[in-house]
Amino acid sequence: MSDELTRLSAARAAELIRGGELSPVELVGAYLRRVESLNPRLNAVVTLAPDVLKLARKAEAAVARGESVGPLHGVPVTVKDTIEVRGVRTTRGSRVDAERVPTEDATAVARLRAAGAIILGKTNCAELALEYTAENLVFGRTNNPHDLSRSPGGSSGGCAAAVAACLTAASLGSDLAGSIRIPAHFCGVAGLKPTAGRVPGYGHAPPVAGPYALGASLGPLARSVEDLELLFGVLADDNAPGVEVESLRGARAAFCFDDGVVPANEEIRSAVVRASEALREAGLLVEEERPPSVERANAAWLGVFSYATARYLREFYGGREDEAGPAARALLKRYVQEPDAEQFLASWHERDSLRNDLLRWMERTPLVVAPVGPVEAFGHEESRKLNVGGEVFPTFRAFALAQAFNVYDLPAVCVPAGRTRGGLPVGVQIVGRPFEERRVLAAARVVERALGGWQPPPEFV
Repeated sequence: MSDELTRLSAARAAELIRGGELSPVELVGAYLRRVESLNPRLNAVVTLAPDVLKLARKAEAAVARGESVGPLHGVPVTVKDTIEVRGVRTTRGSRVDAERVPTEDATAVARLRAAGAIILGKTNCAELALEYTAENLVFGRTNNPHDLSRSPGGSSGGCAAAVAACLTAASLGSDLAGSIRIPAHFCGVAGLKPTAGRVPGYGHAPPVAGPYALGASLGPLARSVEDLELLFGVLADDNAPGVEVESLRGARAAFCFDDGVVPANEEIRSAVVRASEALREAGLLVEEERPPSVERANAAWLGVFSYATARYLREFYGGREDEAGPAARALLKRYVQEPDAEQFLASWHERDSLRNDLLRWMERTPLVVAPVGPVEAFGHEESRKLNVGGEVFPTFRAFALAQAFNVYDLPAVCVPAGRTRGGLPVGVQIVGRPFEERRVLAAARVVERALGGWQPPPEFV
C-alpha cells in the first residue's frame, strides 16, 4: 500500500486528502519510508525538512476540522537545493554555503506552502547550477534511477530522479540552460520551464536578476502533465483554466531534429516523430521546419549569460576560490579578467534581434516540437564531452536546443515520448510563444496520452 500511495499523482493525492480519504500523515510517512529505503542508491534527496511530520499532522487536523484548504493541501514536494527553504539546510551545492540555513522561504516556496504543500526536503543539484549534472563537493553524485551508471542530468537532476523514483510527489526546480528539461528527459518525467518572470525567482542562487532575468525560470517537475498544470497555477499565481486539447485543432506546429550543428541520434529523432504524429492525429497541422535563430542560440546564450556568470562567480568565491568545485574552478580560470561590458551589450542587442525574428515566425507557427538534446541520459563520465554521430562535442554545446528557449525566453515543457531500445527514457520539448504556457501544456497532454507518459524505473517499481 505504501508504494501505491507514493505513485499517486499530486492532483489525485490532493483530491483524496480534501475528501478525507487519505491522511497527510500516512502519505508523508509513505514517502519518508521510500526515501529511507531507496535514496541511498540514488542520492537524490539530500536533506529532509525537520518539521515535515509536524506539518503533516497539522494538515490532517485542518481537514478533520472541515477547514477550507488549498489545491496542494497535504501533498509532499521537494525543492532544488539552489532554492531557499526556511529552516532547511540549503547549500546551493557549494562548500561555501555547506551549513547555510535560510530564515525565509523563496517566494515560489512560500506559494507552495500557501497552497497547502508540505516541503519534504531538498534535492541534489550541480554546484551553483553550473552544469548538466547533479553532483557537487557537498553531497556527491546523484544517479539516474533508470540506470545508476548514468547521470540524471542537471542542474535539477535531484528533482527529476526523486520524482521518477517516487521519492516525492513533485519537485520545484530551476532552468537557465535546460536545467529542468534535460533532467526530465533523462529521467522520464515531465518538466516545465515557464516564461521568465511567470514564477518569482527571489530566493534562488544564482539570483534571477540582471541578465539572468531574461531567460531563467523556476518551474515544476512531476510525473504527469496534469500535475505540471496544477503546480504552475500555484507557482505563477495563475488561476486561468487550462487550454482544451480540442482548441488546438487546426493550429500549426513545426518539428525539427537538431539545431543545424549537432545531429540527434536515431532514438531521439524517433521520439520527435512519435510526438509529432500524436499532435497530427489530434488535428494539428504539423510540418518539419527548423525555427529561425536556433542555430545561433548557443552563441547568443554565451554572449548574454556568460557575463553574468563570470561576475557572480568572482563575487561568490572572492577570497575562497579554494572551496570551489571543478566546474566553478574552470569558469573562474576562464574569466580571470573582468568581462567586457561592451561585448555583452552587443550580444544582448543581437539576442533581441534574433528573438524578434523567431517571434515573427511563431505568429504563424505557435508550437514547436524539438529534442531536448541529441542523446538520451549519458554516463557519469561523459558529463564534459559527448560523442554524437561519431563527432565529439562539448556537452554544453550539444544541448543548444535546450538553451535556445532560455535565451529567446519561450515557455517549454518536456514530456516523455517513449524509450530507447536499451530501455532509457526519451523526452521531447514542446515550445510555445511567451506567456502561452497553457497552450504548451495542452499539447504536452496530447503527447502524454498518446505515448504513455511516465513509466516507473524497473529497479524502483
